[in-house]
Amino acid sequence: MYPRPIPEADVWQRRLYVLAVVIVLLLWLCPLFAIILTSFRSTEDVMGGNLWGWPTGIGVVDNYTAVFTQTPMARYFLNSLTITIPSVIGVLVLSTLAGYVLSRYRFPGNMLIFALFVGGNFLPHQIMMIPVRDLMVRLDLIDTTAALIIFHVAFQTGFATLFMRNFIAALPDELFQAARAEGASPFQTLVHVAIPLVRPALAALAILIFTFIWNDYFWAVVLTVSDSVKPVTAGLANLRGEWVSAWNLISAGTIVVAVPPVVMFFLMQRHFIAGLTMGAVKG
Repeated sequence: MYPRPIPEADVWQRRLYVLAVVIVLLLWLCPLFAIILTSFRSTEDVMGGNLWGWPTGIGVVDNYTAVFTQTPMARYFLNSLTITIPSVIGVLVLSTLAGYVLSRYRFPGNMLIFALFVGGNFLPHQIMMIPVRDLMVRLDLIDTTAALIIFHVAFQTGFATLFMRNFIAALPDELFQAARAEGASPFQTLVHVAIPLVRPALAALAILIFTFIWNDYFWAVVLTVSDSVKPVTAGLANLRGEWVSAWNLISAGTIVVAVPPVVMFFLMQRHFIAGLTMGAVKG
C-alpha cells in the first residue's frame, strides 16, 4: 500500500527521486507562475499580444489597484469573508459537539446517526441543486449570504463530525473518568478536557473548511444572482466576461482571490501539521 523506502546507500536512486520531485513541482507551478507573470504585465503588453513572453512593461501596481478601484472585487471579497468566517465557526462548533457526543456516549441509534453524518459526504452536489434551491426560495433566502452560510454549515458538518469524532474517540478514557469523578458536567468536560487536547485538530479542520468554502463556485452560482451578495469565485467569473481582453486584471484578481487561504495556511501551518499527524505516533 505504501511506497517502498529508498535505501540511503542507493545514491543514484535517491538523486533520481529528487530530480523527479523537482520536475513535477515545476510542472505544477508553471500555471501559477504564468498567472503571476500576467498580473505584472502592462495593458500595452496585453493589448499587443505579449501574453507568454517576458513583460516589456511592469504594471503590477496599476493592475492590483485597478482590481479594487475599477471592478467590484472589494465587494466580492467582503462577501466571501461574510460567508466563510461564520460558516467555519458554525461548522467547528456543531462538529465538535456532535463528535463529542457520538464518541463518548453510547445510546440507541448512535451508529445510525454517525452513519447519516458520514453518508451525507457521498452525495454529489449536483443532485441536491434543485431541492436546495427550492428550499431557499421557499424560505425567502435565495440570493442572500444567509443561504450560502446555511448550506455550507449543513453540508460541511458531516465531514467535520467524522473528523472530530475520530480525534476525540482517540483520547484516553482515563481523562474523562477523572473529570466525572471530580464532578464535572459533560459540557465542562468538553470545554476543559477535550477541546484543549484536540486544538491542533480544530486548527487543521478550520483550514480545510475555510479553503473548501472560500473556493466554492458551484453553490455561489446556484444560490446567488446579484453582485451585492456574490463571493469572489462567482465575482471572478463575472470579471472574465466583463474584462474579457484585460487578462492582466483578471490574473491580478485571481491572485487576490487565492491569497486568504494561503495566508491562513502559513499562519496556522504548525497547528495544521500537528492536527494531521496527531495520533500517528504513540507516546
